[in-house]
Amino acid sequence: MASLTHLGANGEANMVDVGDKAETTRTAVAEGFVSMQPETLEMILAGDAKKGDVLGTARIAGIMAAKKTHELIPLCHPLLLTKVGVEIEPDHSLPGLKVTALARVTGKTGVEMEALTAASVACLTIYDMAKAADRGMVISGVRLVEKTGGKSGDYKAGP
Repeated sequence: MASLTHLGANGEANMVDVGDKAETTRTAVAEGFVSMQPETLEMILAGDAKKGDVLGTARIAGIMAAKKTHELIPLCHPLLLTKVGVEIEPDHSLPGLKVTALARVTGKTGVEMEALTAASVACLTIYDMAKAADRGMVISGVRLVEKTGGKSGDYKAGP
């Protein structure tokens, strides 16, 4: 098992020194789900939520959150992201919405936290925008789906 890179020799919090790492293109994809009542899903898809465009607002919130990850998660490096994308699609089997977030950078450290933050905040925004109609919504399954680039190589989650 790999050692924890954010801990110093005596167990103290430590920001990793990436100064000697090579700049490479690094990409990460994360996902999350918001389960809700079928009527809530239909209201969102019809654009009838009282607060406005749920999907558009959640998409923008996710993108903005990825750009601020270093302000939210201690010890994350500020990154000059080259791409952030958030896709939201209905999943009638939940019923609810699936959020997929992609983050990309050409740099010395990965973008897993940026993708995870984008997916999480997009899910939270969906909840906020529709909570007046359905306080029982559940956010679940936020996880890293895949990452490419960097010294540790590629990763792809199982089903």
